Amino acid sequence: MTHPTLAEFEDAAALLRDVIVHTPLEDSEHLSDVLGAPVHLKLENLQRTGSFKIRGAVYRLSRLTPEEMARGVVAASAGNHAQGVALAAQKLGIPATIFMPLGVPVPKLLATRGYGAEVILEGATVETPLRLAAEFAERTGAILIPPYDHRDIIIGQGTLGLELMDEVPGLDTLVVGIGGGGLIAGVAAAVKARAAQEGRTVRVIGVQAENSAAYPASLAAGTPLEVATTPTIADGIAVARPGDIPFEIIRDLVDEVVTVTDDDIARALLVLLERAKQVVEPAGAVGVAAILAGKVTATGPTVAILSGGNIDPLLLQRVVAHGLAASGRYMTLQVPLPDRPGQLARVSELLAIAGANVIEVLHTRHGQGMQISEVILQLSVETRGEEHRAQVISILQDAGYAPRVVRD
Repeated sequence: MTHPTLAEFEDAAALLRDVIVHTPLEDSEHLSDVLGAPVHLKLENLQRTGSFKIRGAVYRLSRLTPEEMARGVVAASAGNHAQGVALAAQKLGIPATIFMPLGVPVPKLLATRGYGAEVILEGATVETPLRLAAEFAERTGAILIPPYDHRDIIIGQGTLGLELMDEVPGLDTLVVGIGGGGLIAGVAAAVKARAAQEGRTVRVIGVQAENSAAYPASLAAGTPLEVATTPTIADGIAVARPGDIPFEIIRDLVDEVVTVTDDDIARALLVLLERAKQVVEPAGAVGVAAILAGKVTATGPTVAILSGGNIDPLLLQRVVAHGLAASGRYMTLQVPLPDRPGQLARVSELLAIAGANVIEVLHTRHGQGMQISEVILQLSVETRGEEHRAQVISILQDAGYAPRVVRD
């Protein structure tokens, strides 16, 4: 398969110009200090539908024949792809049916329905909707719109790369999250083609969630492999097997693929909230996570793509708490105490001396393994980082207590 050409990306960009948002590019002083090179954030979390997916969806649907458009389109997704296809179909006047799993976050469900698509909820994971969407296409003649494994989808996503080349003339390194591979394949092909035209090079680094990283093994084997995955907060890029078409482009054009942990991602989300004032979904923050975790090296202008911002508020609450803990800024302690007056006051005094802020307290005489003359004090405490957290524990230990961290 020949890779998409620069002319194809330019044609797609012209077609999308009146549909998509030209999203902002912001400098990040904090990440620049971490990396030792200028870092810019491409805010695709502010794109229409909340992610880059609208680019590929609109371009793919616009390429359908009038007869295909009349048959309608069908897709399966737990979120961003569903919204992209639904809005693209609405803009082009095409009937759309979207299969989504039963546990899909309510905001994504409501948004997809709000764009006019018929939504069918079925199955505990996205695997069931994928199967049902394929069966629906076979039964009705509707056109199945894949999330990443199609040339038109890749070309549409790659228009983002052209924007970056225009916005950052000296672009040196580009950091992009990888799920199935459609975004990074398109962006890498567009950026490399434009850079070659200008007689220079741009490094492209892909980032996967450690718990769902099919690309490192697949690239090592030279062919797409299905890997066992475990749950990750970055569910938007939790793909067990690379797409066949993206894989070939990534194999040829992406310079490096690294992985990040869920703790890395949670820390990145916290940094983006506090430093950049950006609400980003976990999958959209993996590029920043890689920079913070020291997985990226660069000497010139670097861009991390914030690929999406569709995060459920309840998940955001949990992820922020996890990020605080991963950054050493929050912990829950259990402290066994003798059951006599003054012990709670004494522990409170020690925490005040340590400069720790108590968020929540549970004082109980009931629990397995406790002595009859003993109580357990459970404290949720805010600290200033790993060093301060260790200091808090040390102060309690020096006073004769035996604190145990039970939940970060």
